[in-house]
Amino acid sequence: MKFRTRLLITSLIIILLPLLLTSVSILVLGSHIEDTESQFGFLNRDNASFIYTIENYGRITEEVLEEIRQQIAEDPARLEDKDYLDEITLDLKDKSSYIIVRKGDELYYTGNSNGAKKIFRALPEYGNEMPDTKTGYYYNDINKLVKAVDFRFTDGSEGSLFIVTNISTLLPRKMLRNMILAFILVLVFTSILLTRWIQKGIFTPINQLNTAMQNIAEGNLEYMLTTEEKGEIGELYRNYEDMRLRLKESLDEKFEHEQKNKELVSNISHDLKTPITSIKGYVEGIMDGVADTPEKMNKYIKTIYDKANDMDRLINELTTYSGIDTNRIPYTFRRISVADYFGDCVEEVGLDLESKNIQLNYEDLVDPAVQIIADPEQLKRVINNIISNSVKYMNKEKGVIDIRILDEVDAIRVEIEDNGMGIAAKDLPNIFERFYRTDASRNSSKGGSGIGLSIVKKIVEDHGGYIWATSKEGEGTCMHFVIRKYQMMPENEE
Repeated sequence: MKFRTRLLITSLIIILLPLLLTSVSILVLGSHIEDTESQFGFLNRDNASFIYTIENYGRITEEVLEEIRQQIAEDPARLEDKDYLDEITLDLKDKSSYIIVRKGDELYYTGNSNGAKKIFRALPEYGNEMPDTKTGYYYNDINKLVKAVDFRFTDGSEGSLFIVTNISTLLPRKMLRNMILAFILVLVFTSILLTRWIQKGIFTPINQLNTAMQNIAEGNLEYMLTTEEKGEIGELYRNYEDMRLRLKESLDEKFEHEQKNKELVSNISHDLKTPITSIKGYVEGIMDGVADTPEKMNKYIKTIYDKANDMDRLINELTTYSGIDTNRIPYTFRRISVADYFGDCVEEVGLDLESKNIQLNYEDLVDPAVQIIADPEQLKRVINNIISNSVKYMNKEKGVIDIRILDEVDAIRVEIEDNGMGIAAKDLPNIFERFYRTDASRNSSKGGSGIGLSIVKKIVEDHGGYIWATSKEGEGTCMHFVIRKYQMMPENEE
């Protein structure tokens, strides 16, 4: 729920609360009046107000008084039993009344000591039990209604029992108690309801977010927050999750990048060290006069030249890798003929392969008119890297590399297949990843930085194509890549 909605609901509750309390009070008051009517049997409805007469108040204790009269007739000695008198006091408590028992001129028992002190001397004398009024004596100055009944104690002493009713507090006290109770209950319930609602809807989510942010600050990016909530809280949770996942992804990428950079430095250091060591060795041989014939001198110089080319290739790979890493490989796309371009490439690499006793087979099954949009230099890098890999892992005495250009309707597919050692099935899905090497041992004579095929994949994809490999371990590997044909736009007919 949105904060705006919560505030609106809270405002409505605050506005409606006084109305609710008033309604509850009226209901309580009405209930009290009905209870009074049913309990005491009187209610004066005059212009929606009630007026209690002395006669009406007199009916409140009439039932108790009648029971006392019957007790006097049957056994007046019970009025000397204070336990019995306590029972009467308890019965009169809800009627705002209490009793006074007088023996002679002395106070024998009372249910209200303070009240008895005020009224005791004004009580009627023995024998004045029933004056003109049917209800008893009304003491106007202290708002007391007194009913009296005379009896004799067992020792013959005169005794009187008085029922004193406080007519000023009979209804107001009970009414006030009920109204206060209603107000308190409604206030407590409303307070608890609003507090729990606000706590659940606002404070609890904020505390959870605070805990989550502390985990993020401490580097714990695994602390998740999920919610079904909508509105601002739900958006905060989802934004936190997006932030957490992005931070985690960024951190994982940074860690992976650092690891790969370390691996690259290690690989390049090893791969540069090998040709440098060879160059130093052959140079020292020349300096020491080991190459004492023209044939040996030519061999030493050629070897030095080849090793320098290996170093140049590694440096070029590093330069290209830097371009991949920053997404800044320079491209110069233009329209080229498939037949002419690949024919030239095959002729160029064929001489080099022939010197290494590797047979090159070329087959072009594409229409000579087919063209593609490509960067000739970068596409040549793709072909050279794939063939270099084939040569590097060639383990046959007579190596064979087949290059095929196939027609795929709206694209061409280039296949470069060798009869080398092949790639294990577990390694095949990973060969295009940066720094991945199937020969994990650095003691391998194959060397390589492990970025050649990742460069190939990047260049092919930047040309709008895709690349994959198939291989059988011990039999050879075939690299496939697809590049879309150039489609000439049809001329508009006039």
